[in-house]
Amino acid sequence: MTTFNASLEIPASADQVFAAISDPERLARWWGPAGFSNTFTRFEFKAGGRWSLIMHGPDGRDYPNENVFADIEASRKLVVEHPAEPKYRLVIALAPSAAGTLVSWAQTFENPETARRIEHIVVPANQQNLERLAQEVGRQLAPS
Repeated sequence: MTTFNASLEIPASADQVFAAISDPERLARWWGPAGFSNTFTRFEFKAGGRWSLIMHGPDGRDYPNENVFADIEASRKLVVEHPAEPKYRLVIALAPSAAGTLVSWAQTFENPETARRIEHIVVPANQQNLERLAQEVGRQLAPS
């Protein structure tokens, strides 16, 4: 197995960050690397729930994804399993920090060779995901 880690401190409470993760409309706005958008076809936000989506790439291609919410601890942790190739488990952990919330992202690929082959895509994409999450949280906190 191979794990890629990324983290970002977001100036908001864990509850505010989790709200941007657990709300399908908000999650669709930030999920994926820069330039991607999403269409969710199933979103069962509960342990064991299915999450089906199509990621629309900036290259005009569609990328269907099937996931399972393996574990959810409100405002603390979310575990997403991607059972199709490339098989991985993503753990998003939220921890209080001096500036707000430290969001840690650990993506573990089942096949080390697959992980090595796509590392050049996964590492920047994971950081972009966190930055997009921070933008979504900030958007909600901005005064109207």
